[in-house]
Amino acid sequence: MTSITIKGSTIPRLEFRIFFVPIVAMTFHRETIAPSMRLHQLFLVGLLALVIWLMSKPAWAVSLIRDPDIEHALQQVAQPVLSAAGLGGSVRILVVNDNSLNAFVLDQQHIYIHLGMLMKMENAGMLQAVIAHEAAHIRNGHIARRIANLGTARSAAGLGTALALAVAAATGNAAAAGIALGAQSAAERRFLAHTRAEEASADTSGARFMTNAHIDPEHAVDVHKLFRGQELLNVSRQDPYVRSHPLTRDRIRAMEAFANAYKGKIAPQPEADYWFIRAKAKALAFTRAPNWTLRKVSSIPYEDVRLMAKASAYLRLSDREQALSNIDAAIALRPKDAFFYELKGQILSDTRQFQAAVPAYKKAAELAPNNALCLASYGHALLTAGQTKEALAVLEAARSRDFRNARLLRDLGSAYAKEGQNGMASLAVAERYALQGRLKDAEIHAKRASALLPTGSGAWRRAEDIVKAAKRARTK
Repeated sequence: MTSITIKGSTIPRLEFRIFFVPIVAMTFHRETIAPSMRLHQLFLVGLLALVIWLMSKPAWAVSLIRDPDIEHALQQVAQPVLSAAGLGGSVRILVVNDNSLNAFVLDQQHIYIHLGMLMKMENAGMLQAVIAHEAAHIRNGHIARRIANLGTARSAAGLGTALALAVAAATGNAAAAGIALGAQSAAERRFLAHTRAEEASADTSGARFMTNAHIDPEHAVDVHKLFRGQELLNVSRQDPYVRSHPLTRDRIRAMEAFANAYKGKIAPQPEADYWFIRAKAKALAFTRAPNWTLRKVSSIPYEDVRLMAKASAYLRLSDREQALSNIDAAIALRPKDAFFYELKGQILSDTRQFQAAVPAYKKAAELAPNNALCLASYGHALLTAGQTKEALAVLEAARSRDFRNARLLRDLGSAYAKEGQNGMASLAVAERYALQGRLKDAEIHAKRASALLPTGSGAWRRAEDIVKAAKRARTK
């Protein structure tokens, strides 16, 4: 396992696609808190306090697991539920690299699942129940009412709203929530938590989404049973999910009654089970000791997933031949699977076979042309192999689909610089720093970009947004 150090903290980083996501200091208008202040205004001021407090804790960090295979697998598991909720393909499932049990929503585009929650779920249906419940919070407007008028984060400088909130939710720290909201009242201190009324509403809607998607609601009962009795524990011993999702006996009884009405009437979903097992297998292969993976791999019921897990374990053991042998066997079973080719590219790249990695990543990008992570990996491989012009086109396509990738922005800045596009290079560097919360550094490069880019262009406006964000943050 490698590590990176930010502001004096050493943060573990897994050896597959996990990118560190630090808190981003957001911008705020200078206003005095008045008793009549609307909730969203209080929230903005409180969020700044949360960011400052958390940035002062040297041993604390949060990261997101950004692996294209895991994200795709979870999206396949979630899609029937999201479609039944009327959310279609607008919501993405992201994994927080935290072993505690938690899941939460912060906006209308993402559902965050802790790695610990994913590992605790015993089958696809239980994970779908968690996703259905969180989707219900989105669909029922619980999130929209809390962050009304905050706007959406469409630039690197504006990304911090959701990420800073993710930090607070990921810690499960009641004190952090209190500091974030100025400790104005009990209701405000629990701003990040859902009310019991909202939970009951989400239970009902989530169960309906499940049955409409032909998923047995008994799985939701199974999830409730995991947390039953936790409210009797000391707060410090409770799972974060319980603190943000208050549970009651009445809710459990209501869910059991609902599930009993459908008992034996809904058939299992083997496709969802496959993707669920695949997501867990990939995550386990890169978080558990490689030898543990190799001992347990025989319990995986799907041969291609077994081979993928073995390839991942051998990669971590630096056994390139065994890693390639197993991933090639997996590809033979699923020759149109983009993510097996992406893993093959990683095996070759991580073992310094840069030229050989390009065709593997290219195949992955061809099979998944809209997957930003696959495109970013392909662009990185091209750049490493010295094919700068080709890399630039691919990296730009990746950024247009997902700008929340610091390595992508670093590669993009390097490619622009090599092609003599100094204004765009400075902008990419500025966006990367803004994404990392380094607004002072971001401002320097954004000013440079603004002076070099055509006034009024889209890129120029992005640079100006970062300059303004940095200035506002500095006044605070």
